Amino acid sequence: MQIILLEKVRNLGDLGDQVTVKPGFGRNFLIPSGKAVRATPENKARFEAERAERERHQQDQLGRARARGEHLRGVTVQLVRKAGDEGKIFGSVGVSDIAEAMLGMGFELAKSEIELPDGPLKTVGDHELQVSLHPEITVTIIVSVVAEG
Repeated sequence: MQIILLEKVRNLGDLGDQVTVKPGFGRNFLIPSGKAVRATPENKARFEAERAERERHQQDQLGRARARGEHLRGVTVQLVRKAGDEGKIFGSVGVSDIAEAMLGMGFELAKSEIELPDGPLKTVGDHELQVSLHPEITVTIIVSVVAEG
């Protein structure tokens, strides 16, 4: 399926790129979320007419993401959980727990911005996590899981 990207998509392309994706990815994610349109002659013409406005909007988003990134860089959030003797916590710490704790500290993060590559956190200690604020802006935060004493 040929599509035109309406914004930068990580590992796919930049604004205005015409790319080929699997039909399900295009139909079920990119098009409904407003990240792309089908590559038809009408959509190409409409995109070219709106290109300058979309580029300006993307630059605004990038600027806001940079500002948020500077504010978030190196932040440590502490979560207290019940834990066993070996340092394993009962249950786990997921993205919603981290987002809620960050909100309590005054940092607004969407759950989709927090990356847990190895799944939920299940051990006591400091964990460095990546937060993707924009396809070009990724910052590191530290989640400190502490045993309830």
